[in-house]
Amino acid sequence: MKKLSARALAALTNVFLVCIVLAVGAVCFLPASRTASNIRDRVYYRGNSENGISLMFNVYWGTEEVLRILDILDGYNAKATFFLGGSWADDNSDCVREIAARGHEIGSHGYFHREHDKLNYEGNYGEIKTSVDFLSLISGKEVLLFAPPSGAYNENTVTAAERLGLKTVMWTKDTVDWRDKDAELCFRRATKDAKGGDLILMHPMEHTAEALPKILEYYRVNGLKPITVGENIA
Repeated sequence: MKKLSARALAALTNVFLVCIVLAVGAVCFLPASRTASNIRDRVYYRGNSENGISLMFNVYWGTEEVLRILDILDGYNAKATFFLGGSWADDNSDCVREIAARGHEIGSHGYFHREHDKLNYEGNYGEIKTSVDFLSLISGKEVLLFAPPSGAYNENTVTAAERLGLKTVMWTKDTVDWRDKDAELCFRRATKDAKGGDLILMHPMEHTAEALPKILEYYRVNGLKPITVGENIA
């Protein structure tokens, strides 16, 4: 075999190196291929506590009921997490500060109740960041959790939340209290087969506040302690 000249060998080496760089670059800029289950693994549907259970209130309305719920929680020495919509918080800053002052956790529920699964990365990032910045400013508390409105999320949503230092939270049990305005039904859905680590989704509704003392009493009798979501998923 004829021996390659130094110049030819150098040229061949350079071509080889260029091919490697292009291949690596292509891999780096390709979007990550994730299945729905991969994304789900990065979202919290339950916590880790053995006997802690978390009530999570998604809030875009019901200021008077929020205050009523705070009084009930105080009566049972129970802590909860309030995922607040930024647009609601903007009109109810005193209530936001009251939630924080009573020792409850504040999370982001977006700003305008958008369908986050239909937003691109920039849309998700902007919507979440605006709410987090605003809630942190009003409450004086660091916001570390994000609950997507309507439970709608995609890869962009979870990635944007992670880039902002937030954990994306769903729920273990949904009381569906926004639709089914029935205190007894709300109680059953919040307590059936309840166990440590559960995340219970609620809203500030009149019938939810009505059912809350009975729910908290059930937890107490059955050795379950209402704690914040952050504590539960730690």
